[in-house]
Amino acid sequence: MSSTDTQTNTVAIMLRQANQQTSTATKVKSFIGNYGILVIFALVLIFLAVAAPNFLTLDNLVNVVRQSSIIGIIALGMTFIMITAGIDLSVGSVVGLAGMVFAILAPSSGDALIIPLIAGLGVGLLVGFLSAALVVWGKILPFLATLATMAIARTAALVITDGQVVSGLSGPAEWLGAGFVGPIPVPVIIFILAALLCDFVLSRTKFGSHVYAVGGNEESSKKVGIPVSRVLFTVYLIGGALAAIGGLVLTARLDGAAPTAGLTYELQVIAAVVIGGTSLFGGTGNIRGTVVGVLLLGVVMNGMNLLGVSSYYQQGVQGLILALAVLLNRWKTD
Repeated sequence: MSSTDTQTNTVAIMLRQANQQTSTATKVKSFIGNYGILVIFALVLIFLAVAAPNFLTLDNLVNVVRQSSIIGIIALGMTFIMITAGIDLSVGSVVGLAGMVFAILAPSSGDALIIPLIAGLGVGLLVGFLSAALVVWGKILPFLATLATMAIARTAALVITDGQVVSGLSGPAEWLGAGFVGPIPVPVIIFILAALLCDFVLSRTKFGSHVYAVGGNEESSKKVGIPVSRVLFTVYLIGGALAAIGGLVLTARLDGAAPTAGLTYELQVIAAVVIGGTSLFGGTGNIRGTVVGVLLLGVVMNGMNLLGVSSYYQQGVQGLILALAVLLNRWKTD
């Protein structure tokens, strides 16, 4: 065999080894990007099962999901918005305003909850429409547009009641937040049904594919005939409606509403959505990931309470989980 053939064979072997290493690295990267949060979730569950004997009790697990359901309902709507490369900082204020309107109307309505429910939902749709109008027609960045609607909605909640708490809901209204259907809390049922519906819309409908397309490349979407403005209006309306539903459930659960209800909820919601794998730059994400993100945050908070961890550290732990989720998302896309 000539020296030239030997060199050729050596180069071929080196290239084959390099390709094998690249293939293995790509598989590892893909696995971490796709399943990293699930692995972390499983490890957290195992740790808490060992460290906190009361963690795996049925009552505690039901309580975790019930505690997480309100943030979860709101996070479903935020997922739609963030997939389009948007964001909605007004959801916490919508929770407070919608809950306030619901609480004002519900006590005098007795069994007739239709009007309070429609009014509360209408608040969310109105704020969502205003946010969308500022983004689509006003050409304002979503961050700034929803920062403005956040302030408007919070001010409206304060003005309506002069900053006072509204309490004393009727039985049927209270059932919405504190009732059970068999062993399952009503808020959990609402969260599950909303998640199933949102997952179907996002993953199995033409509108869902348009949401991903707009988030991936808005200009290209326009060129292929996707109604970008209509898609953006719709996702902000969905976000506003689900934030309002979260506010109604919270108000019913607390048997009243405060104008400051929902304060900082937007941060928890965005954290849950990002932890679930939705990119801050749009185009990727899904409802199932958001549900995992919501439950992971709920489990961590519950576990820290069971272990007696000071509240001073709890937000820091949430921040670490969020940072890790962003790094995993970055790992996946790089």
